[in-house]
Amino acid sequence: MSKIKDLSKVHGLISDFFKWPETSQEWEQYKLSNEQVAFFKEFGYLANIKLLEEWQVDQLNEELAKIQDPNHPGNDLFHEFHTNESTDPNKTLFHSLGHWRVTPGFHDVNWNPAFVMAASQLLDNRSVRFWHDQLFCKPAKHGGVVAWHQDYSYWTRTVKMQHLTCWTALDDANKSNGCLQYIPKSHTWGLLDKPVLTGPMDEFKNFLNDEQKSAFKNKVAVEIKKGHASFHHPLMVHGSYENSSEFSRRAFVLNVFADGTVSDSNDPLLKGVPIVKKGNKMEGQFFPLLLDTAKF
Repeated sequence: MSKIKDLSKVHGLISDFFKWPETSQEWEQYKLSNEQVAFFKEFGYLANIKLLEEWQVDQLNEELAKIQDPNHPGNDLFHEFHTNESTDPNKTLFHSLGHWRVTPGFHDVNWNPAFVMAASQLLDNRSVRFWHDQLFCKPAKHGGVVAWHQDYSYWTRTVKMQHLTCWTALDDANKSNGCLQYIPKSHTWGLLDKPVLTGPMDEFKNFLNDEQKSAFKNKVAVEIKKGHASFHHPLMVHGSYENSSEFSRRAFVLNVFADGTVSDSNDPLLKGVPIVKKGNKMEGQFFPLLLDTAKF
């Protein structure tokens, strides 16, 4: 049993990190424009969306510094916890899943009004349910390649495909420190065979035809300021190169799906989470409803 309270038992804001809108009018300030939604539909991603103020980023980085310690009292609540001091450029120093269960800031970012509103719009105005979170930390001069991949290739145990990823920078992210990179319109390629994330950066190209390989000439580096985010489609081909700079590159990821998604597996979906039997709706303690559009 954990030495601290498991925050996954609390669905909704638990701190003063954000103020939850009470009226439709209050929600309007968080809405994406029609042009932004159309860009996402065409290209498979939408970048440079401000989600956090600088003080909020500072608090999250303080929480991150604490939970990276394997001896943190909430360590047993993580679904995954990877730390590696190796200088191997194909491995990240820190990667985790489940930190929303451990600290108030990383818990409450799930209920950030700006995040859930944008997520709902990009999911065709559907109600939004939490899938899982991630932290990716690339220290200065360390490396930390994440090979090209599609997120849904790891999520086929949940159907139908109505998922969304939001990547938020906790440091200014640029080419030199290993920012996220996309292949525009690759979300239209369908689900491809899955390469290994820790393999060579370009291993993914072995699964592509000549036209798809040519599309890599148009890859886009998402250079954004801390506190800003990039959303992408579950079939979007993306990855990130090593951090060759003198600065860290920390980021957290929120993965969600539209309400009504069901399990397509009788195997565990996440370590420490009870099995959701095949055909049953994804809901309950570990998959909370973040935004219910029926209440608008």
